[in-house]
Amino acid sequence: MPKVQAERLREIGRALLMANGVPEDEAATVARHVVNANLAGHDSHGVIMLPNYIERVRVGHIVPGAPFAIVQESPTTTVVDGNWGFGYVINERAMQLTIEKAEKSNIAACTVFRQGHVGRLASYPLMAAKAGMIGMAWADSGRSPKGVAPFGGRAARLGTNPWAIAVPSDLDGPFCMDFATSAVAMGKVKLAEARGQEIPRGWVVDSEGDLTTDPKKINGGALLPLGGAGEGYKGTALAAMGEVFCGILTGLGFGVEPSGRHNDGCFLIAIKVEAFRPLLTFRQEVADFAHYLKDTPPAKGSQGVLYPGEVEHRAERQRAAEGIEIEEATWAKLKGLAEAGGLTAKLGFA
Repeated sequence: MPKVQAERLREIGRALLMANGVPEDEAATVARHVVNANLAGHDSHGVIMLPNYIERVRVGHIVPGAPFAIVQESPTTTVVDGNWGFGYVINERAMQLTIEKAEKSNIAACTVFRQGHVGRLASYPLMAAKAGMIGMAWADSGRSPKGVAPFGGRAARLGTNPWAIAVPSDLDGPFCMDFATSAVAMGKVKLAEARGQEIPRGWVVDSEGDLTTDPKKINGGALLPLGGAGEGYKGTALAAMGEVFCGILTGLGFGVEPSGRHNDGCFLIAIKVEAFRPLLTFRQEVADFAHYLKDTPPAKGSQGVLYPGEVEHRAERQRAAEGIEIEEATWAKLKGLAEAGGLTAKLGFA
């Protein structure tokens, strides 16, 4: 697989998006977010998504330059209609507005509906953490086609409905959680398929309800909820609550509407730490807590305990220095888009 520096990937993403009618500022925002996902080791939400986003633009499922419309608000709450804009663009602006309200009122929340794929969900709580706040984001797939079977079932009825929280601290990296309420994110199955790899048993059931290690059998099958075949009721409950906060509370609803248009719903919160504790003290104590966890004697066969977010921090440092590996199938798609846009030489694909 080719290994590419982050800055070059950002330029490739920005140029390809602009060649397909995306305004420069939005193209730069989307490219920054997808490459940041790659840097953090979340390749399923990285540049592999660019061809998908561009196809959604071409068919009208994502609207470049869509207006950011506030349809209802109070000093502590906001309801945002994204008008089918890029999820990264709409949600980043919604989170910034939520942070600004929390700065004045100590806590603020926002719902967002009618937007494209929001990508790596941690992107938004991390904005709050940098502002000295605890940030939370929850997302569902609105009424897009579903991918997760509820516990005890074999047909998809739920989205992967990820949940992310980030906390300010004095650690070198963010103290952050970000995970799907399914056994795995759908993108990781698609990534394994693109790389010709098997998937772990317990991620997917095929159309007959049997566990499979073949990522292609997700077609007609479904992801299992977090907890898998044994304790998937836990993931099902979390996913169901995600549907309530991000589908029903936002007004998107649940189930699947006929067009299949992807429309992530989001619920965002920002909590000002200073409303409860001195920020400097809080940051230090979170770091102390993380070190307390890491000082746990390792289990047999383990290299030790990592605090939430440490895996991503390590990946980011390594990939920023060494470059990001891009699977051949994705690189070929990016090259094809560059050729179609007359950008082969400019982007170094020649």
